[in-house]
Amino acid sequence: MNSPLLMTRTDDAVDLVLQRISGDIVLAIPLGIGKPNPLVNALYQRIKADGVRRLRIVTALSLELPRGKSDLEAHFLAPLVERVFGDYPDLAYVKDLRAGTLPANIEVREFFLKTGDYLGNAPAQQGYICTNYTFAARDMVLQGVNVIAQAVASQGAVSPDWQLSFSSNPDLTAELVERLTAAGRPPLLIGVVNQRLPFMPNHAAISPGFFDAVVTDPAASHALFAPPNGKVSTADYAIGLHASSLVRDGGTLQIGIGSLGDAIAQALIVRHRYGDAYAQILSRLCPDGTAGRELGPLKEGLYGCSEMFVNGFMQLMDAGIVKRAVFDDLALQQLINRDEIHPQQLDADTLRALHRSGRIQSPLQGSDITFLTRFGIFKPGVALMGDELVLGSHRAANDLHAPDALATLAQHFMGRQLAGGVHMTGGFFLGPNDFYERLRTLPAEALAKIDMTRIDVINQLYGARPGDSELRAAQRQRACFINTTMMVTLLGAAVSDGLENGQVVSGVGGQYNFVAMAHALPDARSVLMLRATHENRHGLKSSIVWNYGHTTIPRHLRDVVVTEYGVADLRGQTDTEVIQRLICIADSRFQPELVESARSHGKLEANWEVPEAHRHNLPATLDAALHPWSEAGVLPDFPFGTDLNADELIIVRALKRLKNATEHPVELVGMVLKALVSDREAPPAYLERLGLDDATSFKQMFIRKLFAGNL
Repeated sequence: MNSPLLMTRTDDAVDLVLQRISGDIVLAIPLGIGKPNPLVNALYQRIKADGVRRLRIVTALSLELPRGKSDLEAHFLAPLVERVFGDYPDLAYVKDLRAGTLPANIEVREFFLKTGDYLGNAPAQQGYICTNYTFAARDMVLQGVNVIAQAVASQGAVSPDWQLSFSSNPDLTAELVERLTAAGRPPLLIGVVNQRLPFMPNHAAISPGFFDAVVTDPAASHALFAPPNGKVSTADYAIGLHASSLVRDGGTLQIGIGSLGDAIAQALIVRHRYGDAYAQILSRLCPDGTAGRELGPLKEGLYGCSEMFVNGFMQLMDAGIVKRAVFDDLALQQLINRDEIHPQQLDADTLRALHRSGRIQSPLQGSDITFLTRFGIFKPGVALMGDELVLGSHRAANDLHAPDALATLAQHFMGRQLAGGVHMTGGFFLGPNDFYERLRTLPAEALAKIDMTRIDVINQLYGARPGDSELRAAQRQRACFINTTMMVTLLGAAVSDGLENGQVVSGVGGQYNFVAMAHALPDARSVLMLRATHENRHGLKSSIVWNYGHTTIPRHLRDVVVTEYGVADLRGQTDTEVIQRLICIADSRFQPELVESARSHGKLEANWEVPEAHRHNLPATLDAALHPWSEAGVLPDFPFGTDLNADELIIVRALKRLKNATEHPVELVGMVLKALVSDREAPPAYLERLGLDDATSFKQMFIRKLFAGNL
């Protein structure tokens, strides 16, 4: 590769784009925190001011600093945002897109939207590209991409051995470049160094020569977008506990971000460390008993394979749960799976097994020695000299059939354990500040166990190299791919990304990929989690419905569905059995109407009734079951910490009660009456935080009274 142009000013990179691209600029930037915000903003403002040249931005998951929807929320959030997000620069195009002021010569097209943020936003809805994550690079090519810009991490100063890293986002860039180059349209590539990005090794590490230009402007280094951990509710914990009991030891795990992901991670930690307590909790949640559930500790450990590497995975690594190593060699991985090779115990039997499988020859060839050294089976420095193998002063006959030669190799030539194994494979990462700091400070040996790589490697089985499919299948044994959905129909279809009126809530992302992969692997399962109810402007609604006018996962790919009230195994079942199992994990307040809907459509026997054990699926039942464990600290509100201090947590709870009451008139009336007869006052510091300390208007004084009544 050629040396890139080194630029110390962001504006110089903008000049380069404007000079090199003669017509419309189609800029591709990574999803999440891999965006080079200062460069994108500078280019956006230049094109906006020009008013003639056209700019199309193709991306996904454009993040924006949180801002309150009311004066109360805005006052509360301001100091929190300053403390948590620091100098993170908002994206100018996001602000204009949200405000409806995007210039006519600029458009934004995204294949995944920040969840729920763009409902009703016409430009965002019209610019949405519906695609699976594995097809995103292909579809970005169709958008005419001619510039790719990405934030990168840097290791060391600029020098001949300088190295960069895709850091959080190796997911699409390399594939996109390959596809554009193959189409005869190599893009202009710009890397922008952000010194606060963790340097990730393995497949994320790249030569600076990958880029046409690298920007080292100090102003391009800024705080990373760091969403704080959310509170894990009782329902979340119940879902996480059920889901965690489906995860098999020695298997593969995928989870996502948010409170449900944290709930699963904490539940797995409880299962691993406190087995008796875990079994007791599960017994309280499972009216039909825990037969068929996985309750034991995770002694073999798990391999994390997820498009999104989240804080929950880091917690599981620290807990010694995500520790199952996989290796980039089919024969080696298959021998490990069959217990013919033990990664922590290398001996003569290791060489026998490799030879028996045909992976190495006897006598050993140069390629065999390279392979054995790469994976730590041989110590570095083993050489072939005539008919002998040599390491320092030690010599052995190059004959794996000779017992004496094998004994010498085992004693002097072989390492103690396999090297080069990976515990966690991810396509991009996003999380709180302490998660990023953990990645920045991990010892090199631990960091090497994390492989940030391409999404076409993670989200599918087939690959370009011979044997890729077999290797990925061998690595992903006993997989449990756990995703979140919004609604499930009684026939097993899932609604995860949009509404039946066509409005996009988020995007398909990789959910379909993992669901399909679970059906393709011989021993994998797809688990879709959802809360049994949700609220909208019409009040409380069941999340399990008879039918819905939009689906993300079709009913023929139905597998396992989990709510806070249990697990419904739908694979291979008749429609009637699917309906019955889903009704049994629905909220009991909605079970009668679900039964009636299924009957009226001829899908359920007229005499079927909800079993007695499943007629008490109510929040109060969950509270009674899990409250003792919450009080004992086994199921804390924030299992992995929070950026909010104690006073902020109190204020948040009060504000949530207020917000909930405004959406329920009857509850609001009761709250108002209670507040009016109360003489409770809020602490002055709380009132100052919310801008209510100098309340003079009737509205402000009324809100102040309501707030105090909810503390």
